[in-house]
Amino acid sequence: MKSTSVKELLSGKHLLQEVTVNGWVKTFRSKRFIALNDGSTLNNLQCVVDFEELDENLLKQIATGAALKITGTLVESQGRGQSVEIQTKDIYVHGTADPETYPIQPKKHSLEFLREKAHLRIRTNTFAAVMRVRSALSFAIHQYFRQNDFNYFHAPIITGSDAEGAGEMFRVTTLDQKNPPLTEEGDVNHKEDFFGKETNLTVSGQLEAEAYAMALGKVYTFGPTFRAENSNTSRHLAEFWMIEPEVAFNDLDANMDLAEDFIKDVINYVLTNCSEDLEFLEKRLLDEEKSKPQAERSEMPLIEKLKFVAENNFKRVSYTEAIDILRNSKPNKKKKFKYPIDAWGADLQSEHERYLVEKHFKCPVILFDYPADIKAFYMRLNEDGKTVRAMDILFPGIGEIVGGSQREERLDVLLEKIAALGIDEKELWWYLDLRKFGSAVHSGFGLGFERLVLFATGMGNIRDVIPFPRTPQNAEF
Repeated sequence: MKSTSVKELLSGKHLLQEVTVNGWVKTFRSKRFIALNDGSTLNNLQCVVDFEELDENLLKQIATGAALKITGTLVESQGRGQSVEIQTKDIYVHGTADPETYPIQPKKHSLEFLREKAHLRIRTNTFAAVMRVRSALSFAIHQYFRQNDFNYFHAPIITGSDAEGAGEMFRVTTLDQKNPPLTEEGDVNHKEDFFGKETNLTVSGQLEAEAYAMALGKVYTFGPTFRAENSNTSRHLAEFWMIEPEVAFNDLDANMDLAEDFIKDVINYVLTNCSEDLEFLEKRLLDEEKSKPQAERSEMPLIEKLKFVAENNFKRVSYTEAIDILRNSKPNKKKKFKYPIDAWGADLQSEHERYLVEKHFKCPVILFDYPADIKAFYMRLNEDGKTVRAMDILFPGIGEIVGGSQREERLDVLLEKIAALGIDEKELWWYLDLRKFGSAVHSGFGLGFERLVLFATGMGNIRDVIPFPRTPQNAEF
């Protein structure tokens, strides 16, 4: 008999029919009630067994974590907590789970403990809900770009260029680590490496996306990126996914419009399609915050916060205006900021971004026109010679969630900028070609996917919204 999902059975469509369902045991009570879940929904399906008719050896194999196939009749439930249940006729055990050693028992586990069991934590309600929301967001992203005539572009993962210029990249090499070939000067001779040059894992697909935008008009990447940043904060990962649209003929204003519309669209998608999981995650967050001081609690419940972002315009503020606000703010005057704001040109930290969003404007904020000195070389220089056409979108609880810019399309200006930064023109010859042959105004942005999932689920640590987190000293699983 064909298997039916728990989600479909709970809808009641197959009432009074004989059905088969596969799943994992969540609980087995009184040797009579099996709570079965197959990952299709947050809710479990109750399967009622007559233990007197069960073989004793079979009974011993039914425990939390065991994988079962159950056949029986779907009937209206006589008990509380569920509308339907299965009157079990046959049970097949796919795989047992020793209750003495199976770590995911029906009790509350700390998130720290579950990170050590990342291969099994998906069997908890919290992580199943988070990962279903993550999956829905991923689908919504592709759907949005498809509906808006973007072409999906696969950027290379191995690259010879550092798009961010920070140098925090993972090296890719096949050279003997103990005895690498050396040049006459005693340096590692990368000409003898696999690619004939020094290569790394990408930090961004932006530069390559610019090339494709200059022919296809509207492209986007959605793939893994890597940063060798030795950071153990709740907001950083060494391996994470990035969404990076790039659009020919878009200026900064059009870029901000695109980013805002995109974020609102994908958040609306999960509000519509993930209500069950969001309600569970909201309740979990409210329970968690009861133990926190009032000042540290969220001002809005999760679903209300998502609706607030989806339904309200983002506030657009220049960097210069933001600096004035921060410089004159109470936290700055009372030296509450870890990084005090003294003068124009300061690089904003998370505490500053969150102050602007959560305390001052109390809505998502788009900052634009940053000082050139604190932004990447490829951002278009403004007429004042001091600022660039950069933009960051700041969210409550997250800080920066999007970073983007209008790109520098003028060859002479770009050459001056890379010379001032000491970047070798030869390394960017193909990027410079884009400014020689049919150059045009173009813009794009990058959105860290895990930060979007973090916001949408209300989780507090970015390591809990990616299946297997990669962080300093941790590449388990």
